[in-house]
Amino acid sequence: MPPPLSSGRLFPGRPGPGRRGPAAALVAMLALAAGAGCTAERTPTASAPSPAPPSPSSSGPEQPTPPESPTASPEPGALPAGVPGRPQDIATGLDVPWDVAVLPDGTAFVTLRNQARVLRVGPGSVSAVPAPGPDGRVPDVAAEGEGGLLGIALSPQFEQDNEVFLYLTTRQDNRVVRMTHRDGRLINPEVVLSGIPRAKVHNGGRIRFGPDGMLYVATGDAADRTASQDPRSLGGKILRMTPDGQAPEDNPTPGSLVYSLGHRNVQGLGWDSAGRLYASEFGQNEFDELNLIRPGANYGWPEVEGADDGGGRFELPLQTWTPEEASPSGIAVTDDAVWVASLRGERLWRVPLTPDGATGTPEPYLEDTLGRLRSVDVGPDGTLWLLTSNTFRGELRPGDDRLVSLPLQ
Repeated sequence: MPPPLSSGRLFPGRPGPGRRGPAAALVAMLALAAGAGCTAERTPTASAPSPAPPSPSSSGPEQPTPPESPTASPEPGALPAGVPGRPQDIATGLDVPWDVAVLPDGTAFVTLRNQARVLRVGPGSVSAVPAPGPDGRVPDVAAEGEGGLLGIALSPQFEQDNEVFLYLTTRQDNRVVRMTHRDGRLINPEVVLSGIPRAKVHNGGRIRFGPDGMLYVATGDAADRTASQDPRSLGGKILRMTPDGQAPEDNPTPGSLVYSLGHRNVQGLGWDSAGRLYASEFGQNEFDELNLIRPGANYGWPEVEGADDGGGRFELPLQTWTPEEASPSGIAVTDDAVWVASLRGERLWRVPLTPDGATGTPEPYLEDTLGRLRSVDVGPDGTLWLLTSNTFRGELRPGDDRLVSLPLQ
């Protein structure tokens, strides 16, 4: 592993929108005494989370948050079983982090969207993972608007092949690139899939390997509404491919990577223990969605939004929210719930799951606590690991942005 970072010069902080809310009691507890996040340059800082109870779990554009009247966050008290406890910092001072990939040793790779860098983060340590681009960055990344270095996924055989997959925006397109992690570095970049439409907004970007060993790629419509219903376009889709970028023989349409269509901007992918795929999706002005993804199914965008099946032509969502409540990005699926990280909604939604894949009434957590949430994953210790996203369109809190561990009690 490369030595820990000793300077913030590699990661200059974004100035943000210039708004700072009151220091709520819980936020003050989490914040570093140095007040990182308001300086011109910030060094990502690591801190070990306190021991947590074992988890019962198994494994238009994004919209800015409107100004709100200052409210103080109540100190959490005793919590019933099966819900989140107190979040604990793993790392702070991150500049527009986007995605997390948990490594076999209990650390994780974290992508920095605008910096085009990968960090290796764990309790008590943060280090850069040099790549072949200028100044150790991932090559060919063109960060603009919502695009840049986005999703990351490890090969299912990572301990043998050391392969890391990245979703990134270039000046021409969005693409999936495979690299090898060796001796603490990312080397040998290889384009696995190119030609995904790109724009300043709606770039999708989440990539995950499914239980079938295939790579699933969430794409956005890239501000071209017609792309979502066009089976020839890679935009507005969930794609399914082999690690080499080929269409599996059992895809819905022979020779096509398209697994489902009619999406606006998917940014969350996850599977339950029965192999069912769930996906979160940004709506436009009315409804965000959590969907159960069926091979070959059409989810209706741009013809419908929310709970409208278009006269039986489209799949209905499992759950809907207003953009003010959600604007959902990453998701994590555990034995009994889908956890949805919300940006504009600034909360973590727990959507109960039944054994047959149906969902119960969503429950909100972490309101007025961490701000915008970009990603949620099951950490190596069974806790939820969350990435905040306040250095982009958010209200900065001391120490932002941060990776936190959230125990499930």
